[in-house]
Amino acid sequence: MKKRSVTIQGHPTSVSIEDEFWMALQALARDQTRTINDLVGEIDGARTSDTNLSSAIRLYVLRALQRRRTA
Repeated sequence: MKKRSVTIQGHPTSVSIEDEFWMALQALARDQTRTINDLVGEIDGARTSDTNLSSAIRLYVLRALQRRRTA
């Protein structure tokens, strides 16, 4: 697990996330022609208050991969 720095709506923050999830998130951002910060900002805006940002990122990556499997 590694701490990663991101900026959400101009505010710096960090998330602790495994390399594999981070690399998958980078690939998803690249596929969508977006920056990591933009994608993490969207994930942050969509999460519920009882889910931390690192977990929300993992769930986003998992769901994106599940959608690809069923497509």
